[in-house]
Amino acid sequence: MAHQINFNQKTGKHSFMSVKEKAWHGLGQIIDRYPTSSEAIQHAGLDYIVEKRPLFTYDTANHLGEGSDDILIPEVEVPNFFATVRADTEQVLGVVGNDYEVVQNRDAFSFFDAIVGGGEGILYETAGALGNGERVFITAKLPDYIRVGVKDWIEQYLFLTTSHDGLGSITAAFTPIRIVCNNTLNAAMRNHSGAIKIRHTASAAERLKQAHTLMGISRELSHEMEGLFNQWAKVRITDRELKKLIQIAMAPNKEVVENLAVGKLDQLSTHYTNMVDSVYEYALGSPTQQIETTAGTVFGAYNAVTGYFQNVRSFKNDEAKFKSIMDGTAKQRAQVAFNLCKEFATHGGEALNYN
Repeated sequence: MAHQINFNQKTGKHSFMSVKEKAWHGLGQIIDRYPTSSEAIQHAGLDYIVEKRPLFTYDTANHLGEGSDDILIPEVEVPNFFATVRADTEQVLGVVGNDYEVVQNRDAFSFFDAIVGGGEGILYETAGALGNGERVFITAKLPDYIRVGVKDWIEQYLFLTTSHDGLGSITAAFTPIRIVCNNTLNAAMRNHSGAIKIRHTASAAERLKQAHTLMGISRELSHEMEGLFNQWAKVRITDRELKKLIQIAMAPNKEVVENLAVGKLDQLSTHYTNMVDSVYEYALGSPTQQIETTAGTVFGAYNAVTGYFQNVRSFKNDEAKFKSIMDGTAKQRAQVAFNLCKEFATHGGEALNYN
């Protein structure tokens, strides 16, 4: 079950909802109109309570050994650690410390409503839970688009996820997606990820109230990106320059870049060179790369790197892909590619000097 969508044994339903169209995994509830976040939570089966409960272990000193009729009862409290428990199914979602503060799904998603000003013009498209319900998410389409040239349009989404296992923050992020291929572009201006992250501490509720600024950040970022992408779409890049940009963007460390600089190609791993070749082939051969604003442009070079991780690279499962794109290798490579493209659009081939 690579999709990792939660199945609720009590209701007999998968914890996922989508508007009008089925997701690739074909699971969950499909509804015919855009819901409020509250309705989305109900349709997706996310209206459960998570409790923070003390942890206990056994007192073996009182156990009489094999053959005894005594019932072993947990009676020794584990100090400073708690279990997060899903109240409706009694499933343990994680183990957390003293400082961890549970943020219920409804509270996290109502903050999302506050971000978008009560939801006016915002279309909630998907919501769901993964695993036993330890991670939940919701996506909403923003009313504006980023237009690159005439034919290439990028939709704008807000994505919110929170976890109940102690392993992640509440995260709200701006995400653009190319309609033609649903290719998520994990773009960031300078070193800004376009995301707000809030830890599960006592101050979480207060920070949630202040996080309405995300919408302003998103709009500002999207307008900046639209101008930048349209600039990139007019800047030509040769195949040789494209290959060099990909080599630098996909380099796992400085040593690889140094070997490229001095021509020590025999020092490069087969894995790395094969990956570079795959990205380069995708850049030149993918149908989504043949759009006028993409083919042979800096915009296309950036899409080649991000598109490789979205459409070509094999991952162990969708959870691994999600982590890589949101906060892992794929995001890091995309950031390097973004910086290179920005420099190339200003300085041309000089931006690709190995340094």
